[in-house]
Amino acid sequence: MTYCLNPKCRHPENPIDRSKCESCGNDLVRLRDRYRVSQALAHGGFGATFLAQDEGLPGEPICVIKQLRPSVDDPNVFQMARDLFEREAKTLGRIGNHPQVPRLLDYFEEDNQFYLVQEYVKGLTLQQEVKRFGAFSEAGVKQFLSEILPIVQYIHDQRVIHRDIKPANLIRRVEDCKLVMIDFGAVKNEVNNTINSQSLHTTVTSYAVGTAGFAPPEQIALRPVYASDIYAVGVTCIYLLTAKSPKDFDYHPSTGEMLWEQKVRVSDSLAQVLKKMLEASVRHRYQSATEVLDAIELEPYEDSLASSMASNRKSLPNNDRTGSIDRSTPREGYNPSIVQMATSIRERRVKSIESNPKSGADVTQELKSKTWKSKTTNSSIPSTKNPTTNSSIPPTKTPVARINSHTLLSDYINGKRDFAMQNLSMLDLERADLTEVNFHGCKLHKTNLHKAILFNSDLGQASLNQASLKDANLSKAYLSHADLEGADLRGADLSDAYLNHANLRGANLSGANLTNAKVSDGQLAMAKTNWMTIRPNGKRSVL
Repeated sequence: MTYCLNPKCRHPENPIDRSKCESCGNDLVRLRDRYRVSQALAHGGFGATFLAQDEGLPGEPICVIKQLRPSVDDPNVFQMARDLFEREAKTLGRIGNHPQVPRLLDYFEEDNQFYLVQEYVKGLTLQQEVKRFGAFSEAGVKQFLSEILPIVQYIHDQRVIHRDIKPANLIRRVEDCKLVMIDFGAVKNEVNNTINSQSLHTTVTSYAVGTAGFAPPEQIALRPVYASDIYAVGVTCIYLLTAKSPKDFDYHPSTGEMLWEQKVRVSDSLAQVLKKMLEASVRHRYQSATEVLDAIELEPYEDSLASSMASNRKSLPNNDRTGSIDRSTPREGYNPSIVQMATSIRERRVKSIESNPKSGADVTQELKSKTWKSKTTNSSIPSTKNPTTNSSIPPTKTPVARINSHTLLSDYINGKRDFAMQNLSMLDLERADLTEVNFHGCKLHKTNLHKAILFNSDLGQASLNQASLKDANLSKAYLSHADLEGADLRGADLSDAYLNHANLRGANLSGANLTNAKVSDGQLAMAKTNWMTIRPNGKRSVL
């Protein structure tokens, strides 16, 4: 299909072999003699976004074209459009080397209209995710923060304020499930923010101020700062937790602060972090993304660190790409403070496991940091009283009560996620949805997890020897130091899983998907694989 770019055309879709629009008669030319527009993605008061094919390259890869089209003859407005166009192009050119920011491929002016050509990101926005699947859990929001905050810090390190962070501008990329930040049309470049004409300044800002509800007071007053983006991330968290737009909340009549506390159910520690992110006063708000990460002691999502850890970027957008990524050299924009923080958190986890003699629940609480408070119910704690004599029994003589499949699933449905250090051996959890569960250090010997959903779950140091994990969803699961000897992982989804130091001796990985998994060739050599096994580089095994 070829799409007509005439904004007044009522039926812009045309067959690919047409040279003129069947509806309005407009010429259906290729932009810059190479880009054929095939579909409209979005329309706004100041432009539109289209899907196109780059017919100037082999394979005609898909790209996104953003069109800025002034609708009036006012020279000031036209200059405003050119200013926005050049500003976004320069910004994308400077920060587009981050793997979670769309790369600028081309930009040009044609027939008094301006065009940016960007990398195509296939996936759902967070707004679409919430509408389709519902609100996020607290663990899901923590995962979101761990991924988005390093991107925000990277952008700020380039002296850029995004000014329009919101769920609609965050896409979860299909190929690797990572968040990608889009729409830099409202950015404020701190390096060169002077606009000669006062009237032009007012006009530009009125369009580029951001989105009502997500923009803090100082941004509405045309004085955005880096902390303005922190506020927008905080509002996005509230949206993810409640599935409610900012306009659906009441606001304090004196301070203008959004009254959200009674609408969400999160731990006190996370609530305090969100409260500080959403402070109406800039001076009382977190000043940087790193401060937020430090406040919740949440390890930044490893592949989203501002360092990027990859020197080679996948080139032009192409859905059939299968090339591996070199992650050995830090990229431009490397942020040592975030990397150092992530390293220190990992070191504290290991030391806690090796030296802490406390109970399983206490160890887990320290491993997960002070914000991940244990929610263990009393039913899972063995009694120290004899039911017949009511006399105390020494704890060392009290048998540890084992949780059964029904109790575990019931507790999970009721909101419990922390089952660390439990003996769950030989339970039947086939097809169970255990997304983001904490099975750290659990005994899962011969446990049936066939087709279970363990997405983003913590299975670090768990004993999974001879467990059935056939066709299980273990994408993004943490399996560091896990014992998977003899485990059945045929057809399992282990994409983006963290398997460093896991024991894979005799594990059956036939047909498993290990795309982007953190696992060494030495570990895989001890496992069973076949030609259907997808290795970490995205390619099939070669027999």
